[in-house]
Amino acid sequence: MRQPGPIGRLGTTPPVPRRPTTWLLLGSVLLFALCTSMAAVEGPPRRLDERVGRALADSRLPEAAAELLADLGNMTVAVPVLALVAAGTAWRARRAGAFRWWLPPLTAVLTMAAVPVLVIPLKLAVDRAAPPGMDGSGYYPSGHTATAAVAYGAATLLLLPLVTGTYARRELVIGCALLNAGVGLGLVRSGYHWPLDVLGSWCLGGILLQVMILTITRSSCRSSSRTPSC
Repeated sequence: MRQPGPIGRLGTTPPVPRRPTTWLLLGSVLLFALCTSMAAVEGPPRRLDERVGRALADSRLPEAAAELLADLGNMTVAVPVLALVAAGTAWRARRAGAFRWWLPPLTAVLTMAAVPVLVIPLKLAVDRAAPPGMDGSGYYPSGHTATAAVAYGAATLLLLPLVTGTYARRELVIGCALLNAGVGLGLVRSGYHWPLDVLGSWCLGGILLQVMILTITRSSCRSSSRTPSC
């Protein structure tokens, strides 16, 4: 398997980000399990979470700005961004003649599709009460946060191999992280979710993105017996 060539060119297999370690994936799963248990059971951690949530809801962040940030987690906003990036990278890889050019974008789309499949049952199982001013229950984990984390995160992973320069790649990752942090802050400031709802969704999104990378890298490794790192 050849690595990416000069600027603007691809190798025979679409380049992918570095494969996450087993310990990183396991740590993400354990952290998500911890967040879920704290959100599901009444106790000091959940009471602390609610105090922090009320304090953030009363913060000085303008309400209009918070609403705008929260809206970036809507499926009607985040999913089209991923779809556009997936289509663009697929077209570029196919035009370059990359082997299995369809694999990274297809895996990204399937990862996005897994979000509601996982989030909806979790909401029903945890059945967490709403923040003040909201109705009903089922607020953990945050669907908007998970949507933003996976959509923007998967788009970033697809774009990373195409970006040249360490600083540019770092700025892309930082930009994605700041965007997701803004979505989470906007949701809590607007009173739509508790902080733990957001944190749990970040963990869930991280798990899904790591599985996405593993799927792509393992498939790429199987396609080339000359890749010693696989």
